Amino acid sequence: MIPEPRGMRLDLWLWAARFFKTRGLAKQAIETGKVEIGGQRVKPARGVRAGEALVVVRGDERFEVEVLALSNTRGPASIAQTLYRESDASKLAREHARAQRAAERAGYRPPDTKPDKRARRLIRALGDLDAS
Repeated sequence: MIPEPRGMRLDLWLWAARFFKTRGLAKQAIETGKVEIGGQRVKPARGVRAGEALVVVRGDERFEVEVLALSNTRGPASIAQTLYRESDASKLAREHARAQRAAERAGYRPPDTKPDKRARRLIRALGDLDAS
């Protein structure tokens, strides 16, 4: 077994925990304020230790996690998930936001084909109503 390091770079840990695909993307996210430790912005080279609470924003998703272990290598997702524990509130909020986005997408369905001549005339007529 490889001994666990005492502290490691935050961008390296985020990459190993599979929050970001590359270390460069992890570094960019940290520099743009998408990662916080203890409610404060940090730098990519900041040391992260087990027991610290992180907030990671990735796209529309927001993760509130606690660091459980450190790893210098990027392994399979099943091992990467053992490096942190996500809070229950964070999981519920992400699931709720995902369901809301799915409901928004389901509400509007674009037409399968272009409008025909009659439909174009109706669309144009509706546009003329706003002008008067």
